[in-house]
Amino acid sequence: MEATLFYLAATVAVLTAAVVILHRNPVVEALSLVLHLCSIAFLFVLLSATFAAVIQIILYAGAIMVLFLFVVMLLDPGGEGKAGRVGRIQLYATIAGALALLAALLPVLLRIGPAGDEGALPAGFGGVEAFGKLLFTDYLFPFEAASILLLAAMIGALYMAKREID
Repeated sequence: MEATLFYLAATVAVLTAAVVILHRNPVVEALSLVLHLCSIAFLFVLLSATFAAVIQIILYAGAIMVLFLFVVMLLDPGGEGKAGRVGRIQLYATIAGALALLAALLPVLLRIGPAGDEGALPAGFGGVEAFGKLLFTDYLFPFEAASILLLAAMIGALYMAKREID
């Protein structure tokens, strides 16, 4: 049963990611990204990482996607994202990127087998304490870099919107 749920959620995640990359309407892309993030959260639940699943839904599918939709609607209200997009080049770049990702993941996918003793989860896995300890020790720099990147993107979007209004 768990394997069936995993394959169902993984299929939804891959299909919605393809819609995000290939669709021309940015609103449809953003809504598809919300569904993609929800399917990833479901995969976290299957891995017993409930805290990561809740954060995925609340923070990414909720707050950040509202910000993305706001910026998309502010910058491109009538154009529907068709200006400046080249269909064939984007498709070929997507296929090349997907093949490169598959080539990088192939060794990992071929090693997957039945979980034995080495597949047991450590104590406290998926909980708030373990997540916080990792986040603020080993992953502090990537966490802060991501926050600065999001701040720069928001400032850039506001600058572009102000320039179009003036």
